[in-house]
Amino acid sequence: MSYIRFTYKTGKYFGRLFAERPQGLVVEVLAVEKHPVQGDLHNPNQVDVPLFHVRPALHPHEKVTVAPSVVYAYDGEIPAYAESLRQAYDKDVARLNGQNPEADAFVQKCLENYKELESIYAKRWA
Repeated sequence: MSYIRFTYKTGKYFGRLFAERPQGLVVEVLAVEKHPVQGDLHNPNQVDVPLFHVRPALHPHEKVTVAPSVVYAYDGEIPAYAESLRQAYDKDVARLNGQNPEADAFVQKCLENYKELESIYAKRWA
């Protein structure tokens, strides 16, 4: 089986090609490489926005349609989904904690989102 790496919105994932459609490639999620970015992408690093998005990672075996330009061949090992989600989550939380959350409202809000996501992810990590 040949694997792929792909970007979906602001997250990066490992997966496999599921189907080709006129709208793009349908890919299946197998693992998380980089957790999606929190907040409003049109107003980066801003807290005072109409909707500060909570963006969870895609689910295991979820199928999404992406442009061929964001799909790359991958010949490495694919980690288990739960392990990869935990690592991507922990890595982003550590990155945010390293940015002085007490002095940055945006970082504080992102960390609040991650607390919310942690309760959702507990079921996926089990």
